[in-house]
Amino acid sequence: MKPAPFEYVAARSAAEVLDALAGGGTRVLAGGQSLVLEMNARAARPARLVDINRVPGFDRLEVVGEELRIGPLVRHRAFESGRVGGPLGSLLHRVARHIAHPPIRARGTMLGSLAYAHPAAEWPAVAVALDARMELASAEGNRIVPAADFCTGPFTTVRAAGELLLAVHLPLLPPATAVGFVEHRRTQASFATLAALAAVTVVGGRVTAARIGLVNAADRPVRAAAAERALTGGPFDDAAIAGAAATLEHPAGVLVRRALGQARDGD
Repeated sequence: MKPAPFEYVAARSAAEVLDALAGGGTRVLAGGQSLVLEMNARAARPARLVDINRVPGFDRLEVVGEELRIGPLVRHRAFESGRVGGPLGSLLHRVARHIAHPPIRARGTMLGSLAYAHPAAEWPAVAVALDARMELASAEGNRIVPAADFCTGPFTTVRAAGELLLAVHLPLLPPATAVGFVEHRRTQASFATLAALAAVTVVGGRVTAARIGLVNAADRPVRAAAAERALTGGPFDDAAIAGAAATLEHPAGVLVRRALGQARDGD
């Protein structure tokens, strides 16, 4: 099939993007890896498509204070390149390698994935686990939404029709943080059946902070709060990992155990 007729706007500035969105019935085209398929199948029929690929600065990826600010045109592959250092860069690199396949990673964007809110997508779980801040812009101004409140269900977020997801702000992880990510999926290009990520900070032989996120374990990304509590305060050893995994149902527990083991052992 072919898409239903639509107006095409090739925006050259953020103001043009927001003007197009304010008109209603508008979808944003960045990588288009999900949107174009939906339009071809006529599952999505936007009246207007605003292409943001020519907007200067939208591909910016930079550290601002204690956060990594990611713009709406930062492709998945940016996180495979080593552009982001430290433990956060290591985690993003591990996650990026599991996203679809190279052509998708070359065009798809992190913010596009966040806005699409697929329950099996990796980036929403990363955002929630790390307490990211989501920056939404509209003709009326900008607002910040905690990542934990951004996704409201499968393919649904708090983003209003006239808003653009302008940036995601990921907190930098402390230097003493070890990270891990494991995923189970049917084929190399399939969405995750289930995945787990871990970021564990160890100081003086004790876990001072633990962040454990789950992909496709619910209708939106979730943190394994009980597992985090079980891990915090003690040594990062086999017994602690087993105790954290035991707080979850078997499939999730298996993947959390592996993610924590990967973090501890540096695999």
